[in-house]
Amino acid sequence: MVLRRCHTAELTASELAGARALLDLAFRDFTDHDWAHALGGMHALVVEEGRLLAHGSLVARRVHHGGWSLRCGYVEAVAVHPDARRRGLASQVMASLEELAPAYDLLALSASELGIPLYLSRGWQRWRGSSYVLAADGPTPTPEDDDSIYVLPGSARLDLDAPIACDWRDGDVW
Repeated sequence: MVLRRCHTAELTASELAGARALLDLAFRDFTDHDWAHALGGMHALVVEEGRLLAHGSLVARRVHHGGWSLRCGYVEAVAVHPDARRRGLASQVMASLEELAPAYDLLALSASELGIPLYLSRGWQRWRGSSYVLAADGPTPTPEDDDSIYVLPGSARLDLDAPIACDWRDGDVW
Protein backbone atom coordinates (compact mmCIF):
# COMPACT_ATOMS: atom_id res chain seq x y z
CA MET A 1 0.00 0.00 0.00
CA VAL A 2 1.35 3.41 -1.00
CA LEU A 3 0.31 6.84 0.26
CA ARG A 4 1.13 9.58 -2.23
CA ARG A 5 0.71 13.30 -1.73
CA CYS A 6 0.94 15.60 -4.72
CA HIS A 7 -0.52 18.70 -6.32
CA THR A 8 -3.40 18.47 -8.79
CA ALA A 9 -0.96 19.44 -11.56
CA GLU A 10 1.11 16.33 -10.81
CA LEU A 11 -1.79 13.89 -11.22
CA THR A 12 -2.06 12.02 -14.48
CA ALA A 13 -5.28 12.01 -16.45
CA SER A 14 -5.78 8.41 -15.35
CA GLU A 15 -5.30 9.32 -11.67
CA LEU A 16 -7.74 12.21 -11.98
CA ALA A 17 -10.31 9.95 -13.63
CA GLY A 18 -9.77 7.32 -10.94
CA ALA A 19 -10.23 9.86 -8.15
CA ARG A 20 -13.44 11.17 -9.71
CA ALA A 21 -14.75 7.61 -10.14
CA LEU A 22 -13.97 6.84 -6.48
CA LEU A 23 -15.78 9.97 -5.34
CA ASP A 24 -18.79 9.20 -7.52
CA LEU A 25 -18.89 5.72 -5.98
CA ALA A 26 -18.45 6.93 -2.40
CA PHE A 27 -20.96 9.79 -2.55
CA ARG A 28 -24.40 9.45 -4.13
CA ASP A 29 -24.65 13.13 -4.91
CA PHE A 30 -21.09 14.12 -5.85
CA THR A 31 -21.42 16.94 -8.38
CA ASP A 32 -19.19 18.63 -10.93
CA HIS A 33 -18.99 21.59 -8.52
CA ASP A 34 -17.83 19.25 -5.73
CA TRP A 35 -15.16 17.89 -8.07
CA ALA A 36 -14.03 21.40 -9.03
CA HIS A 37 -13.73 22.28 -5.33
CA ALA A 38 -11.34 19.34 -4.83
CA LEU A 39 -8.91 20.51 -7.52
CA GLY A 40 -6.08 23.03 -7.46
CA GLY A 41 -4.48 21.96 -4.21
CA MET A 42 -2.76 18.99 -2.65
CA HIS A 43 -4.13 15.45 -2.87
CA ALA A 44 -3.48 12.46 -0.65
CA LEU A 45 -4.02 9.14 -2.43
CA VAL A 46 -3.83 5.61 -1.03
CA VAL A 47 -3.13 3.07 -3.75
CA GLU A 48 -2.82 -0.69 -3.41
CA GLU A 49 -1.78 -2.87 -6.34
CA GLY A 50 -2.62 -0.07 -8.76
CA ARG A 51 -6.10 0.48 -7.32
CA LEU A 52 -7.08 3.80 -5.75
CA LEU A 53 -8.57 3.04 -2.34
CA ALA A 54 -8.72 6.46 -0.68
CA HIS A 55 -8.52 10.14 -1.59
CA GLY A 56 -8.65 13.56 -0.01
CA SER A 57 -7.55 17.02 -1.02
CA LEU A 58 -6.57 20.27 0.65
CA VAL A 59 -7.21 23.50 -1.21
CA ALA A 60 -6.50 27.11 -0.29
CA ARG A 61 -9.47 29.26 0.66
CA ARG A 62 -10.15 32.42 2.62
CA VAL A 63 -12.34 32.42 5.68
CA HIS A 64 -13.26 35.52 7.62
CA HIS A 65 -13.41 35.57 11.39
CA GLY A 66 -13.01 38.17 14.09
CA GLY A 67 -12.22 40.94 11.61
CA TRP A 68 -9.49 38.90 9.91
CA SER A 69 -9.21 37.28 6.50
CA LEU A 70 -7.49 33.98 7.26
CA ARG A 71 -5.52 31.61 5.06
CA CYS A 72 -7.45 28.38 5.28
CA GLY A 73 -6.51 24.91 4.12
CA TYR A 74 -9.90 23.47 3.26
CA VAL A 75 -10.31 19.70 3.18
CA GLU A 76 -12.36 18.36 0.28
CA ALA A 77 -13.38 15.04 -1.22
CA VAL A 78 -12.28 12.60 1.48
CA ALA A 79 -13.47 9.16 0.45
CA VAL A 80 -12.58 5.51 0.85
CA HIS A 81 -13.61 2.78 -1.56
CA PRO A 82 -16.52 0.84 0.01
CA ASP A 83 -14.51 -2.41 -0.15
CA ALA A 84 -11.63 -0.87 1.81
CA ARG A 85 -13.40 0.85 4.68
CA ARG A 86 -12.51 0.34 8.35
CA ARG A 87 -8.81 -0.14 7.53
CA GLY A 88 -7.64 3.29 8.70
CA LEU A 89 -7.22 4.66 5.18
CA ALA A 90 -9.19 7.86 5.83
CA SER A 91 -6.97 8.48 8.86
CA GLN A 92 -3.89 8.08 6.65
CA VAL A 93 -5.30 10.55 4.14
CA MET A 94 -6.16 13.05 6.87
CA ALA A 95 -2.74 12.70 8.54
CA SER A 96 -1.06 13.47 5.23
CA LEU A 97 -3.22 16.54 4.63
CA GLU A 98 -2.87 17.73 8.23
CA GLU A 99 0.93 17.77 7.79
CA LEU A 100 0.35 20.81 5.56
CA ALA A 101 -1.31 22.79 8.38
CA PRO A 102 1.71 25.03 9.10
CA ALA A 103 1.14 26.74 5.73
CA TYR A 104 -2.27 28.00 6.89
CA ASP A 105 -3.88 29.93 9.72
CA LEU A 106 -6.31 27.04 10.19
CA LEU A 107 -7.69 23.97 8.48
CA ALA A 108 -11.43 23.60 7.97
CA LEU A 109 -13.94 21.25 6.38
CA SER A 110 -17.62 20.51 6.08
CA ALA A 111 -18.24 17.08 7.59
CA SER A 112 -20.78 14.49 6.61
CA GLU A 113 -22.46 12.62 9.46
CA LEU A 114 -20.29 9.57 8.67
CA GLY A 115 -17.10 11.62 8.79
CA ILE A 116 -17.66 13.35 12.13
CA PRO A 117 -16.23 10.53 14.33
CA LEU A 118 -13.05 10.47 12.23
CA TYR A 119 -12.52 14.21 12.50
CA LEU A 120 -13.28 14.35 16.22
CA SER A 121 -10.84 11.49 16.85
CA ARG A 122 -8.15 13.54 15.10
CA GLY A 123 -8.67 16.65 17.26
CA TRP A 124 -10.89 18.63 14.91
CA GLN A 125 -13.43 20.88 16.65
CA ARG A 126 -16.97 21.73 15.61
CA TRP A 127 -17.56 25.39 14.84
CA ARG A 128 -20.35 26.42 17.19
CA GLY A 129 -20.94 29.94 15.88
CA SER A 130 -23.10 30.89 12.94
CA SER A 131 -21.79 30.56 9.40
CA TYR A 132 -22.01 32.89 6.43
CA VAL A 133 -20.90 33.19 2.85
CA LEU A 134 -19.63 36.48 1.45
CA ALA A 135 -22.00 36.78 -1.50
CA ALA A 136 -22.21 39.58 -4.04
CA ASP A 137 -24.86 41.32 -1.94
CA GLY A 138 -22.97 40.93 1.33
CA PRO A 139 -22.73 38.35 4.13
CA THR A 140 -25.47 35.74 3.73
CA PRO A 141 -26.28 33.26 6.53
CA THR A 142 -25.73 29.57 5.77
CA PRO A 143 -27.68 27.96 8.63
CA GLU A 144 -27.80 24.61 6.81
CA ASP A 145 -24.02 24.41 7.36
CA ASP A 146 -23.89 25.56 10.98
CA ASP A 147 -23.47 22.09 12.49
CA SER A 148 -21.16 20.63 9.84
CA ILE A 149 -18.16 22.97 9.92
CA TYR A 150 -15.08 21.61 11.69
CA VAL A 151 -11.73 23.29 12.20
CA LEU A 152 -8.23 22.31 13.20
CA PRO A 153 -6.88 25.51 14.70
CA GLY A 154 -3.44 26.66 13.67
CA SER A 155 -1.79 30.00 14.29
CA ALA A 156 -5.02 32.03 14.22
CA ARG A 157 -6.82 32.85 17.44
CA LEU A 158 -10.32 31.47 17.02
CA ASP A 159 -13.53 31.91 18.96
CA LEU A 160 -15.52 28.82 17.99
CA ASP A 161 -18.73 30.49 19.20
CA ALA A 162 -18.37 33.58 16.99
CA PRO A 163 -19.47 33.92 13.35
CA ILE A 164 -17.34 32.62 10.49
CA ALA A 165 -17.66 33.37 6.79
CA CYS A 166 -16.23 31.89 3.62
CA ASP A 167 -15.78 33.41 0.19
CA TRP A 168 -18.43 32.62 -2.42
CA ARG A 169 -18.01 29.68 -4.79
CA ASP A 170 -20.41 27.84 -7.07
CA GLY A 171 -22.15 24.77 -5.62
CA ASP A 172 -21.87 24.12 -1.89
CA VAL A 173 -20.19 27.17 -0.41
CA TRP A 174 -18.89 25.30 2.66
